Amino acid sequence: MIDLRHAAFVLALCASAGAAQAQTTIIEEPGARVVTRPAAIELTPAQRTVVYRTIVRERAAAPVVAPAGVEFRLGARIPETVQLQAVPDTVAVEVPTIRSYRYMVINNRVWLVDPATSTVVAEVVE
Repeated sequence: MIDLRHAAFVLALCASAGAAQAQTTIIEEPGARVVTRPAAIELTPAQRTVVYRTIVRERAAAPVVAPAGVEFRLGARIPETVQLQAVPDTVAVEVPTIRSYRYMVINNRVWLVDPATSTVVAEVVE
């Protein structure tokens, strides 16, 4: 009976650890402000089209030269030396969930980055 309890406890512990990894928590001093954001954001195909067309095609965003040794993927941290741009108001009006994020364009791919953690939260391609 004790082994069954231990197994249930370990299973519950593993499940809660997986849920905790799905979000990012930042605590800033003083005042202990807590910001919790998902590690990745979900965009509909229509939202992805708006983001891509506005940033890459219409605005002719200046591409960023990828720093050597940096892997760009969801969840990756971006070095502070990479210059990020604010999301244009025209995009933020149509896709308000990305208003607080920043972006960069590398190889005709738009990478949305959480400025609080410098973490890639979305990749938008044509």
